[in-house]
Amino acid sequence: MVKYLFKRLSQSVFTLFVIITVVFMLLRLMPEEGYLGSNADKMSEIQKETILTNLGLRDPMPVQIGNFYKDLAKGEFGKSITYRPDVKVSKILKDKIPYSLYFGLGSIVISLVVGISLGIMMAKSKNSILDKLGNGYIVFINAVPAAIYYLVIQLYVTDVCKLPMLFDKSNPVSWILPLISMSLGNIAAYAMWMRRYMVDEMNSDYVKLARAKGVSEKNIMVHHVLRNAFVPMAQYLPASILYTIAGSIYIESLYSIPGMGGLLVEAIQRQDNPLVQGLVIIYSSLGILGLVLGDIAMSITDPRIKLQRNGGGR
Repeated sequence: MVKYLFKRLSQSVFTLFVIITVVFMLLRLMPEEGYLGSNADKMSEIQKETILTNLGLRDPMPVQIGNFYKDLAKGEFGKSITYRPDVKVSKILKDKIPYSLYFGLGSIVISLVVGISLGIMMAKSKNSILDKLGNGYIVFINAVPAAIYYLVIQLYVTDVCKLPMLFDKSNPVSWILPLISMSLGNIAAYAMWMRRYMVDEMNSDYVKLARAKGVSEKNIMVHHVLRNAFVPMAQYLPASILYTIAGSIYIESLYSIPGMGGLLVEAIQRQDNPLVQGLVIIYSSLGILGLVLGDIAMSITDPRIKLQRNGGGR
């Protein structure tokens, strides 16, 4: 177990290193105005060169990358240029992360509870009205672009249910629609896969044998069907985290939530390269962490999965 975790963490660190390095180099190919701020048009060429030299952008690329990783090891991402000039990116992120963290974790909890429960009910009442309605919901969520039903929820549900249209920190009621919107995609995915895996398990030979032996339906459902159906569900954990991240980028902007999602959109619009770089590092780290957690969750839920090199680990 320890050997496997060390191997996976080493692979994850290397992958993260490659992603960060590539993003760093790509940002260095962006127009230099992104490092000069909003007054770039009023600067002389000498002033521009002085600023770029002080930022280290005239150094050779290997030197720039080395200096960047030295600062990164100290927890420094540089200073914002246009969003909040001369303010450390780490300070900006410190103010923004709690909002994204609370909404992200909240939406994942809602998705797990509602999605898995819906999938279980659909599997137990296969071909019923509930099953058909659930399948209709899953098809709708996967077929319609998320931006469309996000807007519909904000424009019409707020009016029908008399809920606030924009986020207000002091009003918990205003948190309801963003949380629901962020959860819809994951609810559909969890329900779909839970139903599929449960139906497969319910039709398996060992379940039929258990029924023939007189084992109660409740015992079969809890100790056999649900337990085995949860194993492949663990694979969806990384996608769930990435889905939440992608949703937060749009939803936080839509509801004016002062989190990292809306910040990323604004940082790109303002060409604040150090801030974009810091956000990409965080999002990449979360995505890679999700992959590691998915592997660990599968090994915990199914003892047949061995974590050694010859044991079929991913």
